[in-house]
Amino acid sequence: MLASFRKQDKKDEESGTSGNPYKNLEKASVLQEARTFNETPVNARKCIQILTKIIYMINQGEQLGQTEATETFFAMTKLFQSKDMMLRRMIYLSIKEMSTVASDVIIVTSSLTRDMTGKEDSHRGPAIRALCKITDASMMQSVERYMKQAIVDKLPSVASAALTSSVHLMRQGPEVVKRWVNEVQEAVNNDNIMVQYHALGLLYQIRRTDKHAIRKLIVKFSKAGLRSPYAYCFLIRIASNLINEEGEGTDSPMYDFIDSCLRHKNEMVIYEAASTIVSLKCVTPKELSSAVNVLQLFISSPKPVLRYAAVRTLNKVAIQYPAAVTACNVDLETLITDSNRSIATLAITTLLKTGNEAGVDRLMKQISSFLSEISDQFKTVVVDAIKSLCQKFPRKHTVLMTFLANMLREEGGYEYKKAIVNTIISIVEENPEAKEAGLAHLCEFIEDCEHTSLATRILHLLGREGPRTTTPAKYIRYIYNRVILENAPVRAAAVSALAKFGAASEDLLPNILVLLQRTTLDQDDEVRDRATFYYQLLKHNDKALNSAYILNCK
Repeated sequence: MLASFRKQDKKDEESGTSGNPYKNLEKASVLQEARTFNETPVNARKCIQILTKIIYMINQGEQLGQTEATETFFAMTKLFQSKDMMLRRMIYLSIKEMSTVASDVIIVTSSLTRDMTGKEDSHRGPAIRALCKITDASMMQSVERYMKQAIVDKLPSVASAALTSSVHLMRQGPEVVKRWVNEVQEAVNNDNIMVQYHALGLLYQIRRTDKHAIRKLIVKFSKAGLRSPYAYCFLIRIASNLINEEGEGTDSPMYDFIDSCLRHKNEMVIYEAASTIVSLKCVTPKELSSAVNVLQLFISSPKPVLRYAAVRTLNKVAIQYPAAVTACNVDLETLITDSNRSIATLAITTLLKTGNEAGVDRLMKQISSFLSEISDQFKTVVVDAIKSLCQKFPRKHTVLMTFLANMLREEGGYEYKKAIVNTIISIVEENPEAKEAGLAHLCEFIEDCEHTSLATRILHLLGREGPRTTTPAKYIRYIYNRVILENAPVRAAAVSALAKFGAASEDLLPNILVLLQRTTLDQDDEVRDRATFYYQLLKHNDKALNSAYILNCK
């Protein structure tokens, strides 16, 4: 079958029509094809393709009626007579997908039970998963014996299938699953790392309501030792939840366990412990040092994934505890030239949060060199760092504002542009010296802004802050251009902004009245009504009215 798909792909490439072979499926024709399941002998290859189509349709959101699903499900059960391994795996997948729609699905229970206890090892794990999917509370007793045997099975794939399925069965019959605790504890001692991890997960689910039992579980396995790094990471997360929920401090045994994992031989466990410590509510800068030291070692690792994980975590720590990360600045400097641009970006933004005022210009110049190569997600991280930098070093607003303005001119999505606009607005509101420069950059942006919500917000800001500047007249052109060129919501916001300039400045009032009078002929009702209202109001030149209905209007 795989070979036939490869041939088809090759034909598609040659003909230039490559694409999704299931794109234009019709439910009626696929269900018609499903009648093939009733044929004898079973055509395994054809049935596999039909089952693939059915699963694809369901996952694309196609709704099967109960009658349609039931008829197809019953026809599918006849495929169990085939010994084809690929077809059998597709049957298991189809049972899981259709179990929630078709009725009387328990008809396949005996076939699945036979497969999960049979000699064909490749069938046993998937059969367990399919059986547990169709099992309800009334059937729990009948599958209990088989599940107990499967949990302690010597084959890791079977044991893992039974353990993960048991986690799902906890929702159906928690009291029945709790009776399997002895088998689960035996599985925790399994040599296979995934079986051990899954067994620990199920054991936690069984005992999660008993905080005392959870503490004993963590103490027991922290002393006995586990082979699985995944299990250790899971224990760290359980301990972290206990510390945060119970409001414990760094003197608790749970914290001692997490701290001890910083000296584990596995890098995954070490990082999990460090990441957990820096995110604990009870941690202070003093306790942070051990975790930061570990992350500092990871910064110089030859593995990109470790460097990325370390610098990303340090970036988060630097927001609240910049002094704790300052010791890593020398190592972070080496990451600025990292070939992975995501790592380099995080390194620079971390240095921006922890560095001094003198190094800002150099760091901004370095990040400018590869800003176009990183994704919007990381550009947003840069914007957030600049925002905190402006609060820390107000005198650097010129450099930082120019950098943000350049970012605004580049291509980018809505969230990215929104982050930049929000940052510039916050700088304008917090730093009086940066007001005029910030408003000028925003005026340039709305000349070519494709996002209505951002344009209206900027116009609202211009209406509020523009009249208070030394030369308010220069903003009128930008605002009135929006009345001429933009959609109705933006035009309405621009009319309100113009009215505020007229209400605040008697020198500008005659010109504003002319512009508003022109706008009273607008095609949109809202824009026309606003223009008429503000025109009539401003024409009286009554300061009390202007203050109540224009300047201080919420």
